[in-house]
Amino acid sequence: MAQIIPFFSPAARQSRADAQGALIAGFAARRRSQEDVFWLKENAELLNILECTGADVRAEALAPLQPFYEGAARHISFFRQYYRFILSICLDLEDLGLPGQTGAQIAQWVCAQGLPAAELSDLQRAEARRLLARRGIPLRDDGLDDRLRSFISRPQTFAIPNKKAAYELTHIVFYLSEYGRRDPGLPAAAVTSLEFAGLVAFLDQNADLLAEICIAMRYAGQQTPAAWEAWLDRQVSAYMLAKDEFCGLHDAYHEYFVTNWLMLLSGRPAFRQPVPLGAVHVSAQQGGSILRSLSEAVFDAGTARASWSAVKARVEAALNEEQHRILLAAERSCAGFAGFFEGFARAGSAGAA
Repeated sequence: MAQIIPFFSPAARQSRADAQGALIAGFAARRRSQEDVFWLKENAELLNILECTGADVRAEALAPLQPFYEGAARHISFFRQYYRFILSICLDLEDLGLPGQTGAQIAQWVCAQGLPAAELSDLQRAEARRLLARRGIPLRDDGLDDRLRSFISRPQTFAIPNKKAAYELTHIVFYLSEYGRRDPGLPAAAVTSLEFAGLVAFLDQNADLLAEICIAMRYAGQQTPAAWEAWLDRQVSAYMLAKDEFCGLHDAYHEYFVTNWLMLLSGRPAFRQPVPLGAVHVSAQQGGSILRSLSEAVFDAGTARASWSAVKARVEAALNEEQHRILLAAERSCAGFAGFFEGFARAGSAGAA
């Protein structure tokens, strides 16, 4: 039977260092095998957050990843389709204090093998460029930054539910800003895109995506809506960490990671729940999205009504009390809601004059 560790259990308080050690050990050795791509993904994400937030990680906390680091050259040669995950893990381990030069060596190998040339996506090429640059290896791709900025400077793309596009938006900002280390040079339209994507995520009550959007806004030097971060703060307090329950299924680990990442950036308490030793299963609060109800109400309003003022009363009448509360909070969260809604409404008809 799973052991549930409740929020701020007085009997199980941990230092941040102990929590970091438990997280690293649990994800390194107790959830998946190293041959599983999801092992690579989970560990790369955890280490990336620790590295880019400047975490002070004890040497012994990194010990569970030492065997992977020592075998990384063979691992990346065989699993070269996952080279970005493997290289990222090695670079972050070194930058967090693990002795060695494996990261630089396999970065040279990645460049010599031309692995980034096999990427079709500009986003993946941008990630590869960033990883290689961390060890002084330039990856030339003329026009890459212009294409990235062009994609994120079309706010109407992000005014409708499209999680893939929204996550690409956040990661483009991460790479252009070097995870907050430099000004990403976002055009005003790209800032609007972040705001629109954030409104969709808030209406969806999607803590994972909204946290990434808030992080990207901070990295772009923008002020995040207080209502978004206040809601995410409450979400962080509600996670439940169960010991020895993970059985290879997907859980809320990524949401747990990125919301706590935001807490670190915003100066709020992070990783509030004690982390049990062993395999950890992360549970989060579910539900609350009003996107379906809102979309249905807008669609039923007809083809010619694009403005928020024209359909507000009809939309509100179609929602229950809790849904109306979320909609009102979204409307009040930022000044651009009316502009967002014009894109969200998708009025008109294809081919009409």
